Amino acid sequence: MAHKAKTAPILVPVDFSAYSVAALEWAADMAARLGAPLVVLHVVHDPGEAPGYYAIKGRKKYLRRLEDVARELMDRFMTQAHRRHPDNRPMRRAQTRVVVGLPVTRILEVADRLQPLMIVMGSRGRSALARMLLGSTAENVARLSPVPVTLVKSRYKD
Repeated sequence: MAHKAKTAPILVPVDFSAYSVAALEWAADMAARLGAPLVVLHVVHDPGEAPGYYAIKGRKKYLRRLEDVARELMDRFMTQAHRRHPDNRPMRRAQTRVVVGLPVTRILEVADRLQPLMIVMGSRGRSALARMLLGSTAENVARLSPVPVTLVKSRYKD
């Protein structure tokens, strides 16, 4: 009996911005055309010295683990995406992942494990000086990725 080959996913790293919304929408449309699954990834930037907690202000100040807050933000992000595009099957079935580390490194590590068809990321404008000094996550991923990378500009405002 012939075994049906599993289609490689499209990897969509997000930071929950309007740029990420545009990238997810573009990737979901492409996934629907190709019959590919989506993997939506958020990297919690943990530079090492950070304590790994958010101080949440309110009646009682308390600490929340970064990953817990990020997972809630991911759930909210995906719920809003589903509401905007209820008929997009790949978006409805998207797998989500939250990992901790340096964004470029972790995105490339996940890509190495998943072997996606492509990576789709939002691209935001930066000043020439900031780009020269830091580069952007999207630019660095595009430069270092072993798979094609599509950078999507947003039609939305943050």
